Amino acid sequence: MTANSNAITITWTGNDGTGTADGSFSRESEIAADGRPTIPASPPANFAGAEGGWSPEDLLAAAVSQCHMLWFLHLCARNGVIVQSYVDNATATLETQGSKGSITAVALRATVGISAGEAELTHSLFEKAGDLCYIAKSLNCPVTHHLDVVIDPGAART
Repeated sequence: MTANSNAITITWTGNDGTGTADGSFSRESEIAADGRPTIPASPPANFAGAEGGWSPEDLLAAAVSQCHMLWFLHLCARNGVIVQSYVDNATATLETQGSKGSITAVALRATVGISAGEAELTHSLFEKAGDLCYIAKSLNCPVTHHLDVVIDPGAART
């Protein structure tokens, strides 16, 4: 068995000099790790967050999407599907009631451009990647997959 653990540092950057003296304190923070760019973080505006920061929900959707993509690309390479582009518009749905909440769904909506391979096989490999994705398998909510396959790889680029 192999274990992988990465040290991530979360630093609250929102102290304007008064700390959390009142409820209107800034919730901005930064996510950092050695040798990597710093990521600005903040809850969504409806949770007193600032615009421009990555929320926990954003980061969860990104983690699932990236894990799924990496498995998919691996499977394609092993099965003769040549992927030229990959764009996923992932979402994580947070439902709250009072002070309680949970992520109730993650949706992946990818467009993949291929230059070799069959669309049917590509769809099959996309679904198989969902079975293999470590992050998705760790969640307690459904992860849905939707894939559009484009034979002209230039059409999937953003």
